[in-house]
Amino acid sequence: MKHLTFILCIFLFSAFLKPAMAQDKSVFTGAKATMKHYKALYVLNSGEEKKINGTLRNIKNALEDPRLKGKLELELIVFGDGVAVYHKNSSYEPALKLLQSKGVILAQCENTLKERKIEKSELFDFISFVPSGNGEIIIRQQQGWAVVHP
Repeated sequence: MKHLTFILCIFLFSAFLKPAMAQDKSVFTGAKATMKHYKALYVLNSGEEKKINGTLRNIKNALEDPRLKGKLELELIVFGDGVAVYHKNSSYEPALKLLQSKGVILAQCENTLKERKIEKSELFDFISFVPSGNGEIIIRQQQGWAVVHP
C-alpha cells in the first residue's frame, strides 16, 4: 500500500510539474516605442564632475536608443551648482555642442545667474536661458515631457 501511495504521489506531482515547466519562455526586450514622438527634460543641478558626465552620457544614450531614433525631443535644464557645465572655463564644450547638433535644447536658469552674480558672457554663447529652472520643470511636465533627474 505504501508503494502504491508513493507511486500515486509521484504521478500527481509530475502531472502538476509539466504544465509549470512548459510555460512560455519569452525574453523581455524592453518597452516598445509605439508613439510617434517622445519628449524628455533632463535636470542638472549638481556641479560634481561625475554627475555632469553621467547626465550627458544619459542624454547620449537616449539619443542612440534604436527604439527612439527620429522620435525624440530633449532638453537639458541646468540650475544651481549645475551651472558649472555651461561655464566657458569647463571642458564640456565639445560634448555640449555634439548634443546640441543632435537637437538637444541646452537651457540655463536665469535665477541661478542672478543669485550667484554670474554674467551670461561667462557661459558658452550657444546656450539658451529660461527665467527659472523649476518653472521649466513644472511647465514641461504639464506639457507631457518625461522629467529625468539622473
